[in-house]
Amino acid sequence: MILTRSTLRQTLRHPLQWILAVIGVALGVAVVIGIDLANSSAERAFRLSAQTLSGSATHHIVGGPTGLDEKIYRRLRVDLGYRFSAPVVEGYANLKETDLPRTVRLLGVDPFAESPFRSYTSALEDSSAAGQLLTQSNSVFLTHSSARQMGRATGQTLTVETAGRTIELKILGTLAPRDQTTDAALADTIITDIATAQEVLAQIGRLSRIELIIDDDANTADTLSAIEAILPPTASLVHASARSETMAQMTRAFQLNLTALSLLALVVGMFLIYNTMTFSVLRRRTQLGILRTLGVTRRHIFLLVLGEALTVGAAGSILGVLLGYALGHGLLGLVTRTINDLYFVLNVRDLTLSPWSLTKGLVLGLGATLAAAVVPSLEATRSQARAVMARSALESRHRHRLVPLVSIMGAALLATGAGSLALPGKSLLVGFGALFVLISGYALVVPVLMIALMKGLQNLFNPFAGVLGRMALRAPLASLSRTGVATAALVVAVAATVGVGIMINSFRLTVDQWLNSFLRADIYITAAGGDFEEQRAPLPQEVIDQISSTEGVEKVTHARHLRMEAGDEPFELFVAEIPRESFDGYWFADGARKEIRQEFDRTTAVIVSEPFAYHRDLKRGDVLEMQTMQGPVSFRIAGVFTDYSSDRGRVTIRRDLFEHYWGDPGSDALGLYLKPGEDAEAVAETLRRHAAVDHQILVYSNRALRKSSLATFDRTFAITGVLRLLAVIVAFVGILSALMAMQIERSRELGILRALGLTPRQLWIMVSTETGLMGLIAGLLALPLGIIQALVLILVINRRSFGWTMQTAITGDILWQAIVLAVGAAVLAGIYPAWRMARSAPALALREE
Repeated sequence: MILTRSTLRQTLRHPLQWILAVIGVALGVAVVIGIDLANSSAERAFRLSAQTLSGSATHHIVGGPTGLDEKIYRRLRVDLGYRFSAPVVEGYANLKETDLPRTVRLLGVDPFAESPFRSYTSALEDSSAAGQLLTQSNSVFLTHSSARQMGRATGQTLTVETAGRTIELKILGTLAPRDQTTDAALADTIITDIATAQEVLAQIGRLSRIELIIDDDANTADTLSAIEAILPPTASLVHASARSETMAQMTRAFQLNLTALSLLALVVGMFLIYNTMTFSVLRRRTQLGILRTLGVTRRHIFLLVLGEALTVGAAGSILGVLLGYALGHGLLGLVTRTINDLYFVLNVRDLTLSPWSLTKGLVLGLGATLAAAVVPSLEATRSQARAVMARSALESRHRHRLVPLVSIMGAALLATGAGSLALPGKSLLVGFGALFVLISGYALVVPVLMIALMKGLQNLFNPFAGVLGRMALRAPLASLSRTGVATAALVVAVAATVGVGIMINSFRLTVDQWLNSFLRADIYITAAGGDFEEQRAPLPQEVIDQISSTEGVEKVTHARHLRMEAGDEPFELFVAEIPRESFDGYWFADGARKEIRQEFDRTTAVIVSEPFAYHRDLKRGDVLEMQTMQGPVSFRIAGVFTDYSSDRGRVTIRRDLFEHYWGDPGSDALGLYLKPGEDAEAVAETLRRHAAVDHQILVYSNRALRKSSLATFDRTFAITGVLRLLAVIVAFVGILSALMAMQIERSRELGILRALGLTPRQLWIMVSTETGLMGLIAGLLALPLGIIQALVLILVINRRSFGWTMQTAITGDILWQAIVLAVGAAVLAGIYPAWRMARSAPALALREE
């Protein structure tokens, strides 16, 4: 009880110090929880949507790049006699007449086969409802919640844009799912019959999949074999969970990257906890010595200090959970938008409060606090009853004994991290683990580097710095036990901005150069629609003819973007006509471009993107097997090219080769090469006015497409910028905490200076100079660590996450901005302590406690 009252008295005497520590932990925990909640909400929404749409299906029959021929369903039901099957046509459309762009899912089903699969479509079994769906064109049903969100009622219409057309859909009625989870999963879903979905999505005669219910019994193997026997070469039978798991895996590398970046804020918060607890021990050293004299054991002292830290950690963690929930709402939109830009369409409106995420945040907060408080707690047990050590002696011991020991540990961690990165492998967790080891090691050597830099600054400025200047130059080293930790926290935070900034800048520069080289046509045209880049509906032939005959157009190339799978891993099959001038824009990993082109043009060879080759351990000269309409065919890989459009990978095949093996001549994209002297923007505007009158198409000039691509790139990294800012805010709190501690501890010293004639203005200048020096030191020391982080992110993390090889571009603006950021954060953090010191009365400061 006495020890507890002593702790409470110390807390009440210096409340701001503890408040800052709580805020530091809270911010670190909030960032981790916010990211985790946003990630888990997006993943849960996807899984609920996939499970709800699949219903009770155990298996799916899926087709090749153009889907399934609907005749397969007839053979399954009639020839094979398998009744537990249902066809599905699924696609996306843009909902018009709304304030914000909105993508909706169109789900086409067979009302007479739905009963065993989806409970929410039971209303469609009614003869009148089924009859209306089958007899009224473009008729649809909505769930109650979807109708409410879209502001529509029975009898009204929805205007959607898909497959290059604008279509009016009539709402026949609403469906009522049995539970709120199903209702939420069906948000933005429009349900119709197979024929309407095929017409709206321009998939006449095609199905997206056929769903099956296959009981797990003794006849399962025979049933599967019988079904597989009637499937064409391009179709395959897969477990229902396999497709959703494959789609979920696509986003895991992205989500892991966000989680790792969020942990940086918590790491910076650990420095703040360490600094606060160290100062608490040093300030109470006399008191702790007296307690030891009165019989308090080292164990009790250790538990006392550790208990204080746990109290701070618990308060900060609880506050962090609340802040993290609020932060998660803001981050959810950024996470969802990035998934939509890079992977697949996903609508998430509600943040799911996951008990696991909250528990993880609390455990991380308390664990980080304990880890940071162990050393100060052990330090407290060394308090001696006799001859309480002077502050100068403590700092001397810290500098001459602890700093060398910590520096050796830091050097060992740096060597360990570098060695881990040098080992071969593709593990992303190992890469991030090595990165955190490097960061930790560098943070431990910051104090010794700080001593070296401060000595250099003293030698440089002492001759003309004046008395106040020399005092300011000595102050950070005089309180190294605290300024070293605060500076290390700022170094880690600023280094994160440098590392991520260099990575983003390098990536953006690489993508910009790649676009300039890769995009050789003057104008690009695609079919409009809400679907992702793959599986767009082909452009009508009359539109292609009209575009080809447009004045100023010299040559038109055709392309098709299709989705395929190899070993349950999806990739894009890019069917293209590649003229010589466009082929010259490809960047190949190895091999002469001329030889690659000859093999690509004259043989049954393909070229594959770098991510495709990296994730599948393929190289030039290897063989890739793909399922075609003529059965499995082996294609030789003529070359591996650089591509940043997708991390899933792309296989590019000649158009005539695709038509031969798949028999599909359609095109969903065109590349227009203009006659010399023609203005691409003017011709593009002409095409928008005329070719898009009856058909919705997207027309981009070369310059506009590059601009649009870079805008998408910037959106995907918006959330990274938020995380960098939050890490700096946590470091700012750490610097403020350290300066407040210095202000309290140096009250007697500053009181003597005031008594000797130092004015408040001079005191303000001296303290501001000290904080500015700490910021300058932190900024300079952050540069090497930031560059190391950038190299790891570029050469290891991004390579293992996405399979991309990027150029490294270290520009001067990022480096000097980091120094300005560090100095600015330190100076701003020093304003309040400087103000407090300048206002303190010398008599009160000199009074003995």
